[in-house]
Amino acid sequence: QVQLVESGGGSVQTGGSLKVSCVVSGDRLRFSWYCMGWVRQAPGQEREGVAQIDGDGSIKYAGSVNGRFTISKDNAKRTLYLQMNSLKPEDTAMYYCAAYGGRLCPASGIDFGYWGQGTQVTVSS
Repeated sequence: QVQLVESGGGSVQTGGSLKVSCVVSGDRLRFSWYCMGWVRQAPGQEREGVAQIDGDGSIKYAGSVNGRFTISKDNAKRTLYLQMNSLKPEDTAMYYCAAYGGRLCPASGIDFGYWGQGTQVTVSS
């Protein structure tokens, strides 16, 4: 059974930085090959794909975070990261780690098959 466990969320002021991590376990998911991503959801809003990395290493960011957020992964540690800099109040949301059962990421940015429980990021002005 695949498990995704996030950590590293918290509260920061505008302009601050946070790094969230996601450890993946389970034999069914070939971490180094599959698409992985971060999706966020703010209260009352729809889920938004934030960043994703294909099995071949291709990366895509949402326009709202491009230049501020960096997605990366450590295959040996089976860990996905999201470094968030220059945070804004509108970045406040629950951040979910997600995995897709394929090498190429879904075009929607949110249609992943496996999800973590989420970690809260709160940015105050």
